[in-house]
Amino acid sequence: MVDGNPVLYVIACGGRPAGELAGFVTHAQAGGWTVCVVTTPSGTKFVDAARLAELTGHPVRSDYKRPEEPDVLPPADAMAVVPATFNTTNKWAAGISDTLALGLLNEALGLGLPIVSAPWPNAALARHPAFAGSVATLRKWGVKVILDLDRLPAPDSVAPESGVFPWDDLREELGNIRRSLGRQ
Repeated sequence: MVDGNPVLYVIACGGRPAGELAGFVTHAQAGGWTVCVVTTPSGTKFVDAARLAELTGHPVRSDYKRPEEPDVLPPADAMAVVPATFNTTNKWAAGISDTLALGLLNEALGLGLPIVSAPWPNAALARHPAFAGSVATLRKWGVKVILDLDRLPAPDSVAPESGVFPWDDLREELGNIRRSLGRQ
């Protein structure tokens, strides 16, 4: 908690919705969250790190710190993976921690923190057997996975309007998590 507000880590992977994080962060802050943003290495290409750091008051991190360096982010109370790529979803379900984002997500599972994830592969990748298994595994482990296969973008899509990212569903789930944390 920071100033009485729970801390939400927004984990951004390399997908078009990551470019729209500023509005999501602002909404979360209005809902009583202190927000920190962490990206995967590919996610850095999609976010406006300077704008997100300005909004949150925290640096946007994408790499592990050295052991002797102090933590620059407060400890998380919950996490939201926005968007979760095919690679991140599969690696996470396999327990791989080869990026800071994955390391934090794997630790969060071990700590029992509430996590919501919005996978955003294209429609063909979403039908891959490994992906379906990974989503099922994450759900079994208690991750709230928001995934509607009919809303995903087409494999060859370059148009920004391809697919409908579940921003409203994410906001609703954040509200549910926030309320549950308030009752603890």
